Amino acid sequence: MINHLIRESIRSMIGTKGPPVAFLEPAGDRGLFGPESVAWKVHEDFISMMIGGISSLVLQALHPKALAGIWDHSTFRNDLKGRLGRTAFFIAATTYGPTEMANHAIDRVNKIHTSVSGLDELGNPYSATDPHLLRWVHITEARSFMSAFERHKDETLDLKQKNQYFEEMAMLGNRMGASDLPVSYSGTEADLESYISELHFGERAKSIIHLLENFPSKLSQRPFISLLSRAGFNNLPEWAYPIIKKPIPSKLERYAIEKSIKVISIPIREALRDGVAAHSYRRVYKLSSIR
Repeated sequence: MINHLIRESIRSMIGTKGPPVAFLEPAGDRGLFGPESVAWKVHEDFISMMIGGISSLVLQALHPKALAGIWDHSTFRNDLKGRLGRTAFFIAATTYGPTEMANHAIDRVNKIHTSVSGLDELGNPYSATDPHLLRWVHITEARSFMSAFERHKDETLDLKQKNQYFEEMAMLGNRMGASDLPVSYSGTEADLESYISELHFGERAKSIIHLLENFPSKLSQRPFISLLSRAGFNNLPEWAYPIIKKPIPSKLERYAIEKSIKVISIPIREALRDGVAAHSYRRVYKLSSIR
């Protein structure tokens, strides 16, 4: 009963419905990565993916051209739940989905990008098909997901596994039109810093950050959402805090947030054990159930 309530609450929060039965077929289809990939391991954890998603959105909002595409061509500001739901499905489809589902998701987003262009907040032209801009979006997400996994999942990845994750993500990013993608953790961190001179904390970015700090949710969900939001901001690289005019979180604050996340993660991870990843394992290995 408790597990059911937790699952329904989370589905309501990100705008999804029902169990992921679409991931059960066709039997034996390994998708783009397969169960042995590090992407399957990292993306399986709902908690760290939500935290990483928040920090990646903060970083993306700091690039005026990346933000302009969202600002001008999406319902993000009025439908944050819908935006998160679509992003969550894209990640699930490309990571765990059968090959046809993954390819369709990639093709759909690439097609949408061809019609996303205009002028950013500073009056500079942008296009969602710009490889340099797509590279920024890609590395903010890959770095944020890995960092959140390291902080909040009690599972240690060695350097080889971490670098493998960035290699796997680079394969996906290349198919999305990004170029010159890093294939290591250190390379990703260095590439992020190379964009600092292009970032801008203007009124648009401020409004997005305000929205993320005040995520629209039901009263019963607000403590949980607030904790995820704080963890997301704590997951930023240290150079980002002066840009968004926030102090670098203290060791005590980080410790308190991480311990709180650890406590709430226990029932949530238990409730979500039979999620997308579990359904996909059944498909690949032709199992009737996951125990």
